[in-house]
Amino acid sequence: MDVHLLKSELTYKYVRSSGSGGQHVNKVSSKAELYFNLEDSNVFDDVQKEKLSEFFNNRLNKDGVVVITCDESRSQFRNKAIVTQRFINLIGEGLKEQKKRRPTKIPRSVKRKRLNNKRINSEKKAKRKPPTLE
Repeated sequence: MDVHLLKSELTYKYVRSSGSGGQHVNKVSSKAELYFNLEDSNVFDDVQKEKLSEFFNNRLNKDGVVVITCDESRSQFRNKAIVTQRFINLIGEGLKEQKKRRPTKIPRSVKRKRLNNKRINSEKKAKRKPPTLE
C-alpha cells in the first residue's frame, strides 16, 4: 500500500467544533473531517476494495465515501494529522488477514476438573435438603 498515493486521494473539510469553548470556538474552524472515496480509489484493487467496504460498512455513506472526523485538539493542523493517522491505521486494520482458527481439543485434566467441581457442587446442594424419615 502506497501511503503517499493514498494521502493524495484524501480530501479534508474544516468545520467549527461543537461543545463548550466560549467565544473562540464560534469563530475558528478547527474540526477536521476526512473524506475518502473508496470506489474511485486507484490505490486498491477490487479484492481489497471489497474487503475494505466490508470493514468500513458502518462508516461508509450512501455514495461510498468514508468520513472520519477529529476535534480533539484546538489546532486545525493537529486535528488533520490525527485524523490522517487514524485513517491509515484503520486501512491497515481493514486489510489485515484474519488468522484461521485451528480447533483445539479440550485437555483431559480440564474435563476432569469441571466434572469434579460439578460433583462437589451437587453434594453441597444435596446436604442442604432436609433428611428423609425412612
